Amino acid sequence: MNDYISALAAPPGDYAAEIDAWSAARLAALRAEDGWLHLTDRIEIAPGRYTLGQGGQNDLVISAGPDHLGVLVLTDAGQAQLERSPDQDQPRVLPFEPYPEAPPRLKIAGLLLEIMEVNGQRALRVRDLDLLRRKTFAPIPRFAIDPAWRIEAEWEALAARPLSVGLVTGAQTDITITHCARFSHAGQQVTLLPTHWKGGKPMFVIRDATSGLQTYAASRFLIGQVWGDRVVLDFNMAFNPPCAFSDHAVCPLPPRENILPIAICAGEMVPMPET
Repeated sequence: MNDYISALAAPPGDYAAEIDAWSAARLAALRAEDGWLHLTDRIEIAPGRYTLGQGGQNDLVISAGPDHLGVLVLTDAGQAQLERSPDQDQPRVLPFEPYPEAPPRLKIAGLLLEIMEVNGQRALRVRDLDLLRRKTFAPIPRFAIDPAWRIEAEWEALAARPLSVGLVTGAQTDITITHCARFSHAGQQVTLLPTHWKGGKPMFVIRDATSGLQTYAASRFLIGQVWGDRVVLDFNMAFNPPCAFSDHAVCPLPPRENILPIAICAGEMVPMPET
């Protein structure tokens, strides 16, 4: 899923082709089994036993799959398993398996189930894998490629400090800030805080003067590439957060430092509706 998360050490000879390849990989990642185009449910749960399925008689009613999928068991430690009826053509007990940089998961009956956790609150997340065959997803619109928006910024180490980051759900999550990126654009000084790390690279959650107009209102994400005391910020690779594609995704909002008065006319624009 994270193959598209990369930045450039230096502009390649065919920079436009490189950005086009990144954009194609983005769409492929969104359409992957653990992509965001087919997330159908997110249900907060506490430790316990729950009947699970699409039928209304279940404790947890989901949008896809069989009427009765089984019994979901969640322990106090966050371990999960699905218990199946003896007559079903599956092993009796199916554990949710760990997965790199992702929540524990179980693939069954055309569904991908995950147990995610945000600030101590666990939730069952469901993806309908058959949805990819039933719907058409258009390429993501984007601004014209502009090499001027590939910026080499200062990468400044800071005294570690806590920061509360808002989520689209209205909740807050606590993180630790250790660095910032500084650069100048059109005579204005810009400081961005990386609030997350993906694949060992800093991720910036940003909002700018295009937000809510040409780009997704809540935010866009940008992955930096650190080179010593410099960080490459290629805004041509700024991309929509998961919540731009699904109401069931939980996305961070930008800290105030990352809400910019300038218009960053680069990267992904508002996604096209699905058909």
